[in-house]
Formats: sequence, C-alpha cells, structure tokens
Amino acid sequence: MESHYKHLNVEERGVIFAEHERGLSLREIGLLLGRHHGTIERELKRGAVPGGYNPQVERRAYHTAQRRSGRPRKLALGAPFCDWVRNRLIHWRWSPEQIAARLRLMHPDDPSQRISHEAIYAAI
Repeated sequence: MESHYKHLNVEERGVIFAEHERGLSLREIGLLLGRHHGTIERELKRGAVPGGYNPQVERRAYHTAQRRSGRPRKLALGAPFCDWVRNRLIHWRWSPEQIAARLRLMHPDDPSQRISHEAIYAAI
C-alpha cells in the first residue's frame, strides 16, 4: 500500500460501490484498490444515503468542500481592488512590482489592502 495519501477518483468510487453491493468486506475492497480499509469505511460513511452508498453524493460533497477550502484570492473578480489593479496594468501600463509598491505606500497599516507582485503575475 502507498505511504502517502491521494484522493479517491471516480473509478475507485465506482469500484467501492460495486464491490460493496456484492457484499465484499472493507478489507477486501481495500486490498482490491490498494487502499487502507479505513479509507473505504470513511468513503462509505460520507456517501451514505437511505438505501446504501451513492458515489455521486460523495463526489458532490467532495467538490463543495474543495471549493470552500483555502484562502479567497485577493484578485478574484469582484474583489475590492481587482479593478484598480487591472486598470494600472492595462491602461497605465504599470508593472506588477510598481502596483505592489504603490499599494504598500497607500495602505502602510492595512495588509489586507496589499498584494504581492507574484500574486499579480499569477493572476494575469
């Protein structure tokens, strides 16, 4: 078995569904997929619906949780200074370094109103 964790994919969820319906134990399904039996157990609990396991329910829950995780991007559309940064890049032809420096000057005491030049490069 692998020593590092990777998320279950659609095919593995399908195998879990099919083999669980056939009556295989958690350990047998885990051996078949090369996964720990605890992973199979957690998957079955997360995708539990009345009448059994539904892999689509778990997939939707996984994607919803994935979207909610992490920090929100400062330069996402609709973010407070996204338009200001875009205006400086396109119309004023400032470099990301100039924009980051200007934001530091404009907001010396408010780190939430600043962005690094690397983040600007990543957004363009």
